[in-house]
Amino acid sequence: MQSSKGFRVDDFVAGWIGGASSVVVGHPLDTVKTRLQAGKGYRSTLHCVLTIYRKETVVGFFKGMSFPLASITLYNSAVFGFFSNTQRLISKYRYGDGRHPCGMLDLTVASMLTGLMSVGLGAPVDLVKIRLQMQTQTLVAENLHLAGNVSSSTDIPLRSVDIPSQRAYRGPIHCISSILQTEGLQGLYRGAGAMILRDVPGYTLYFIPYTIFCNLLKPDPASTPHPCSIWLAGGLAGSISWVTATPADVVKSRMQADAQLQRKYKGVLHCIIDSYKTEGAQVFFRGMSVNAIRGFPMSATMFLTYELSLQFFRSL
Repeated sequence: MQSSKGFRVDDFVAGWIGGASSVVVGHPLDTVKTRLQAGKGYRSTLHCVLTIYRKETVVGFFKGMSFPLASITLYNSAVFGFFSNTQRLISKYRYGDGRHPCGMLDLTVASMLTGLMSVGLGAPVDLVKIRLQMQTQTLVAENLHLAGNVSSSTDIPLRSVDIPSQRAYRGPIHCISSILQTEGLQGLYRGAGAMILRDVPGYTLYFIPYTIFCNLLKPDPASTPHPCSIWLAGGLAGSISWVTATPADVVKSRMQADAQLQRKYKGVLHCIIDSYKTEGAQVFFRGMSVNAIRGFPMSATMFLTYELSLQFFRSL
């Protein structure tokens, strides 16, 4: 995982390829996770899956994927490129050689900086993805159910409100332009505070477990990890990262799905307090099982494709 001194572009290219493969693998469960966290009317993960399939067929699970496929590939490229180059920069500064292996403290600093950087790119991507994923709900449903302005005594189930002709957004570009028109540039960064709370510790618990597992699975310290070891280490790291990030991810999803009209949540703290008061502490663990399941294949695919791409580029 180490490379020569200096800035490397191949980390960015390999991250781009890995990102594309992970989006295709993980998007269906990401849609389920978003519906569970930001929507209402779903009794369980299985009920959510069956509801999406019955009402929208298999296509429903891939709703909003075109934008993540185009943008998350760029996002992952930036994340992996930034992380790898930051590691080399830290090694060069601390040890005088960019090829010197990073210690745990070095990895932690590089991971936290990567998490902080990722929000600048990731917040708008996540916002658009979530708004598109929630498209089964109309403008009325989005503002009433998602923003929580229907009283708890209402007898209107979420599944009864599904009028495709009233969809808010025609696609990613229309979604971005609508948000800019109604909410301004800051609207694209709604939920960014919650995303910082999710991604700074989240990336630390992503890269460090991956490094630890890779080292444990290597036959000797000097050898290169086997592809199966990379796949397993990446999958375990992804599950750990996503499970621990779920509470902050719930808050982020709710804030981003919260529409402009009749908006309920004033900020991160208000969203946390209101969600706790109305639905209890268990609300912050909603979608945790989906995150654990989804995190494994997504991250396993991401790391394996990244590492193999990197090996290919460096063998040329």
